[in-house]
Amino acid sequence: MLRLLSLGLLLCLLLATGLAAGLAAWLLPQLPPTERLREVRFQTPLRVYTQDGKLLAEFGEKRREPVSLEEVPLQVRQAFLAAEDDRFYQHPGVDWMALVRAAMALAVSGERAQGGSTITMQVARNFFLTREKTYQRKLIEIALAFRIERELSKNEIFELYLNKIFLGHRAYGVAAAAQVYFGKPLSALSLAEAAMIAGLPKAPSRLNPITAPEAARARRNYVLVRMRDLGLIDDVEFTSAGEAPLPDRIQGQPVEVSASHAAEMVREELVKRYGESAYTKGLRAYTTLDSRAQTAANEALRAALDTYDRRHGYRGPEAHVDLTGIAPEQWHPALYPYRSSGLLRAALVTEVREQAIVVMEADGTQREIPWSGLRWARQFIAPDNIGRAPARAADLVRTGDIVRISPQANLEGQGEPEEAAWRLAQLPLAEGALVALDPANGAVLALVGGYDFERSKFNRVTQALRQPGSNFKPFIYSAALDHGYTPATMVNDAPIVFETPGLEGAWRPENYSGTYYGPTPLREALAHSRNLVSIRMMRDIGIEQTLVHVARFGFDPARLPHNLSLSLGTGELTPLQLARGYAVFANGGFLIDPHVLQRVEDPTGKVLFSATPVTACLDCESRAAGEDAEPEDLAALIEAETAAAFPPAPRVLDARNAWLMYSMMKDVITRGTARRALSLGRRDLAGKTGTTNDLKDAWFSGFNARLVTTTWVGYDDSVTLGPLETGARTALPMWIDFMRRVLADTPSAELPLPAGLVTVRTGSGGTDTFETYRAEDVPRDAPGQRTPLEQPPPPSRAVEQLF
Repeated sequence: MLRLLSLGLLLCLLLATGLAAGLAAWLLPQLPPTERLREVRFQTPLRVYTQDGKLLAEFGEKRREPVSLEEVPLQVRQAFLAAEDDRFYQHPGVDWMALVRAAMALAVSGERAQGGSTITMQVARNFFLTREKTYQRKLIEIALAFRIERELSKNEIFELYLNKIFLGHRAYGVAAAAQVYFGKPLSALSLAEAAMIAGLPKAPSRLNPITAPEAARARRNYVLVRMRDLGLIDDVEFTSAGEAPLPDRIQGQPVEVSASHAAEMVREELVKRYGESAYTKGLRAYTTLDSRAQTAANEALRAALDTYDRRHGYRGPEAHVDLTGIAPEQWHPALYPYRSSGLLRAALVTEVREQAIVVMEADGTQREIPWSGLRWARQFIAPDNIGRAPARAADLVRTGDIVRISPQANLEGQGEPEEAAWRLAQLPLAEGALVALDPANGAVLALVGGYDFERSKFNRVTQALRQPGSNFKPFIYSAALDHGYTPATMVNDAPIVFETPGLEGAWRPENYSGTYYGPTPLREALAHSRNLVSIRMMRDIGIEQTLVHVARFGFDPARLPHNLSLSLGTGELTPLQLARGYAVFANGGFLIDPHVLQRVEDPTGKVLFSATPVTACLDCESRAAGEDAEPEDLAALIEAETAAAFPPAPRVLDARNAWLMYSMMKDVITRGTARRALSLGRRDLAGKTGTTNDLKDAWFSGFNARLVTTTWVGYDDSVTLGPLETGARTALPMWIDFMRRVLADTPSAELPLPAGLVTVRTGSGGTDTFETYRAEDVPRDAPGQRTPLEQPPPPSRAVEQLF
């Protein structure tokens, strides 16, 4: 009997061994190699930053922020272990007790259900397998779990799990989930928040707090119960966390600086370079944007458009909600579809008083808007027509209206408001653009392509082709200087008529003011934007010669009008093209290439791309010519050495021409159409206003030797901005606001006077005035000159009148 029992046991052992060998022979070929887990590269999104490291945007289907296990707070780790695998650090990769429970459940219900999966088994499944529920896949998963446990430590496995697990709303890993649901880093999560996230792996869609708050609350509380039962938290902590509210909206990675149009430019460039993998390789793209300048640009553009919009009246509420039968505590969800835009917040009118209203914001905050914040709202009729001033609040809104409110000080461009200083507002219909460049190398320091990227992704800095009007005149004047004119050349500002064959009527160009001033020096004509002077100059130079000259500034002659209307800026250009052109004046005559992308790094910090822009360098040019032109100070020396490390920008304009244009455009500010800019209290600024026919476009471009900025305001459908909405009134305030913030506490940066220029006294009758000429253009009869010439040249157009 004993012999038979021994023989039976031996046969069973042999059979079990055979089955195990057969199972191994069947399973092992199907197991993927686990060695690659040590070298895993998580799919992480593309992130775009300012030059000083502030986050601008994140692109990619998967939101992920890989972290080490040490960076995950203990309470977060405990919550996941309590929810998913409290025996993780005891079992060998497979928890047989849990598997037995799952098998018993299967026997009772007759249905397969996920259960018994350890964290190690989930790692095996998430990295190597699909989520199909078959016995074959389960066996492979178990075998893989054993192999993973042999090759990796428990902490390594747990770290992979916490970074890989899907937690809903495109969030992969705990760090991403913390940002998506709570808008905070892992280290700042509360117990309730940690428990909520730890409850998601079981069913990220069904247990999501955004889409299924009650199910999410029950699951979170289950995790808290498990943590209490395991002795990880006490009763007080359990009760407090169980009463905490759930998140009701997606938060996402906190953007530190708003520059969506620029970030989109970078995204497009990186996809061209790296293909679709740009979204998953964890690339870090650093732009040329300066965070301080970009913030100033955002605020300046919004303030200018808000102010313009208020001048033209109130168009009424955005929507109306019938509050009948709705409890007041349930009113605020009506605002959820209306996101904030800049500092314009959506609000629900809950009470209308005689000369005040009470509104509620989406978070339930109540605000009273006093009459001082309402009385501006005269009825909008058309851009050139507004109604009478309101007499009471009921003339404007009624209970249930959805409106916009904004800090009063913001709309006046005066910085942050006091708590009570709010006013009725509205989303402006007019649009704008602002771009600021470093004239030395074309680095884009600030770029705003419109009021709100979410409302309109059209980038008006790079895509809006608009007529620049008088903003184009400096390029015409530069052509005149290149053809023998001087700032003192007299040109007749008088009516002129052009008969054009094939057209119904003659062309009779006029000055904006409708007034004519007769013979006028070029300097005076540019300062006051005299149209007839520009036309006569271009006619004298010749259309083709003018086109050849303006091409030096990067403009394509084929896309410009081949007629005299070009002198008034009828060609279509983008704000970025204009800023590039003005940079030639600002840097002393070099053509640079605007660029936004500075460098690209991989997740380890390895530099994959670094921009090498062509760079203007006056000192480098002097050295190349063998001249002794050492910088006067250490800062200039460092700048020269830095510039010398990059490819030189081509010189396209004589340095004297550039300086004379700078000098003449300074007068636009000191005594011309841009006198409002004198409020900046600086002597190094120059620029030019621009206004097009029918007041459809308002421009200002201005600069010093270190910064070029172009601003534009207009409607996308090219309707008129309304009476008196010129460049000086509409676009210049945006430029002033931006430059005031960016240039604060910075030294003067004037364009250095190049060799070959002579300043002479030109006054008479006891009044001394001075004018600067090229040495060869100094009038022979000039009464005095600061740099004597041995042999005065013959007279030129310096004193000639052109009629």
